[in-house]
Amino acid sequence: MDTISKIKYAYILMMLSITFFSCDNNVEEEIPIPIGSEICSTDISFIDDVKPIIDSNCIRCHGGNQAPDLRTFDGIKNNANRVRTQVVTRRMPLGGTLTNEEIERIRCWIDNGALNN
Repeated sequence: MDTISKIKYAYILMMLSITFFSCDNNVEEEIPIPIGSEICSTDISFIDDVKPIIDSNCIRCHGGNQAPDLRTFDGIKNNANRVRTQVVTRRMPLGGTLTNEEIERIRCWIDNGALNN
């Protein structure tokens, strides 16, 4: 193996290590649900509250190129528990952040049955 190949191999190994360790350590606990939260109500709407958050923060990766596909209501509904877990624990969106209010809106919508409203 020549020197350039060894350097490339070491670089790739180092980048993979950094990626795996940074993902594991950059996870927060689930956000506590405040009792009597005004945000969490049955008034949370997919069209008005959830879809804009998904479109702004998730579609660049989950717009058909990477599973799950979150472009449609059915795509989001079919992956609702996965979406909830990923945003509440702040694993997603990669390279971005959601506000506590955005996370709470998604969580509340899913917990209320993930309706197409």
